[in-house]
Amino acid sequence: MNEKIKQTAGREQLGIFAPMFAHLNDDVLFGEVWNEEALDLKTKCIITVVSLMASGITDSSLTYHLQNAKANGVTKTEIAAIITHATMYVGWPKGWAVFRLAKEVWGEE
Repeated sequence: MNEKIKQTAGREQLGIFAPMFAHLNDDVLFGEVWNEEALDLKTKCIITVVSLMASGITDSSLTYHLQNAKANGVTKTEIAAIITHATMYVGWPKGWAVFRLAKEVWGEE
């Protein structure tokens, strides 16, 4: 892996209110898990998008991870195929919701 992932959102948004959660988010999840080298970043992005989709999470966290997927090489064609495939397993309404967000992230390119 070339570039290390560094996240500060936990500390910035919850550091005072929930310091342990901020630590787990920034240091463990993003600091260790995202930087573990067995999977490349593109694969981790795909897994994360599908996991959030399966859970029905279609808020700003999914938008962030779709943007992250695009930044790490997931193409419009790939994300469309990923969402279509996952929809068959996680549900049609979830697919529609994720396509709406993905269309915003990838635009009409």
